[in-house]
This record gives sequence, structure tokens and C-alpha cells, in this order.
Amino acid sequence: NKMIRGSLANDGGNYFLTLEEKNELIKKEPKSLKWIRKAIGSEEFLKGKQRWCLWLNEISQDELREMPSVEKRVENVRNLRLSSKKEATRKLAETPQRFDEIKQPKNGNYIVVPRVTSERRRYIPLDFLSHEIICTDRNQMIPNGTMYEFGILNSIMHNEWMRLVTGRLESRYNYSGTIVYNTFPFPTVTDEQKKHIEHLAEEILLTREDFAGDTLAKLYDPDTMPESLKIAHQNLDDAVDKLYNPKGFADTASRLAHLLERYESLINTEKQQVIDKKAKKMKTKKE
Repeated sequence: NKMIRGSLANDGGNYFLTLEEKNELIKKEPKSLKWIRKAIGSEEFLKGKQRWCLWLNEISQDELREMPSVEKRVENVRNLRLSSKKEATRKLAETPQRFDEIKQPKNGNYIVVPRVTSERRRYIPLDFLSHEIICTDRNQMIPNGTMYEFGILNSIMHNEWMRLVTGRLESRYNYSGTIVYNTFPFPTVTDEQKKHIEHLAEEILLTREDFAGDTLAKLYDPDTMPESLKIAHQNLDDAVDKLYNPKGFADTASRLAHLLERYESLINTEKQQVIDKKAKKMKTKKE
């Protein structure tokens, strides 16, 4: 499955609401409730903060007129976009009720990956969220991501690759779908192996449920990570390592050496396929 960045509002903050602002708006204009959705950036995701947004993609002018406070926010966004130096942004003023870039899946769940996360963490915290929760551009996401993908991305194998290739924001990890996810050499697996990884990935989610009151930031802080969660991750790490090498790996250096070798092999295979395709095309033309 493809990894994409979450939706970009380009709204000057007009469509985002704190819990208090949300409650105030609903009290003032009860019809606005239909158009309010929970929103999640990396801060909300990792630290459990609450944030909401107006998601007005399908709203009609008549419905908008019935909510003067919401209409005022839309007008603010229109004016903001019209005053932009960028032609593309000025064009967006024609549909001010919509986010600038809409990436939100229309059904199912998605895997959320925070774009910026502390370099102290051994694992980047990931989770499954409902399509009802709006994912902002502060996160990457995999719409309809599978439990198997979730397992591989949670593994130390993937996290070591991330540390090797990712960019940094100050010293923090700045996860990029293009640089990290798209280049990561996934293992070749049987159905049975896949099921085993899925089971171990589910164990991580179940273990987290025992600490439901804690934020992901706390659960994945090396100083406060619960022992049972460490063990669940270690079990998954061991299983994913063995997908690449039945004997596993002694350390980070041996994991990375294997991944780089596999990456090079996959790139060479891809290049050869392109060459073969071109040769076949030329042969067909001559004939």
C-alpha cells in the first residue's frame, strides 16, 4: 500500500478548533456539529492532545448560510487565499470551504506515522485510526494499511533503516514516505510467516491497551516504556529479523549491511527489467 502525507488545510487556522471552541460553536450553531471532525497532527497523536476541525467539503451554500459563524470562517479563508502571492493558492479561493490538499480516505482505517518524532525513541510510535479522524499534513499515512505492514513498520529492522536514511529536523527524526518507506526493502514472505507477523503486531496493540491512560509519547519514551511493551516489540523484532535471515542479526551494523545489500539487489533487478522492456519494445518495432 502507498504512503501519503495527510491533508493540508492552508486555512490560516480558521478551520481548526480547540475543545472549548468546538463546544462554543455547537452551542451557538447546533447544525455545525455535523461538520466537525476530530483532527490529528503529530502533537495530538503522540501527546494525546485534543483538536477538532471543520470538514466542509460537501457543504452547500444554503447549509453554510444557516451557520453565520462557520460562514465567517470560510470567508476568512477565501480572503486569505486571495491575498496570496501564489497563483495556485489564489485559485483555491474559488473553493474556500475545502482544504488545500485533501488526502483523507473515505472508508476503513489508516496507519498513521508522525512525520517528526524524538530521536531518543527506539521505535517510531504508529497506530491505526478511523477514516473519520482527519489526518493533517504533520503525519504520513497508509490508507487501508494492513496489520502485516503495521508489523513490519514497527520492527527494529524498519526503524534502523529509518535512522540511516531519514532527514532530521534539528536532531529529531523527520520521516519521509519517499525517502524511508518507498526505499525500505520489504522481506519476501509466505502466508504463514505473514500471519505470524500480524499476530505479533496485534500483540503490541493489545499490550498498549493495558496502558490506555498513557500517551504514545510516554509509552515509547525509553525511560518510561513498560516492560511488557518492550517484550512485545522484541518478539516482533526477532520474527522480522528472521524473515531476512533465519539466524537473525547480532547488531545494528549487520542489519543495515543486509538491508543495503538487499536494496542494491532490488535496484539492479529493477534496472534490468527496464532495460529488458526497452529491448523488447525495440525488437517489436523492428519486426
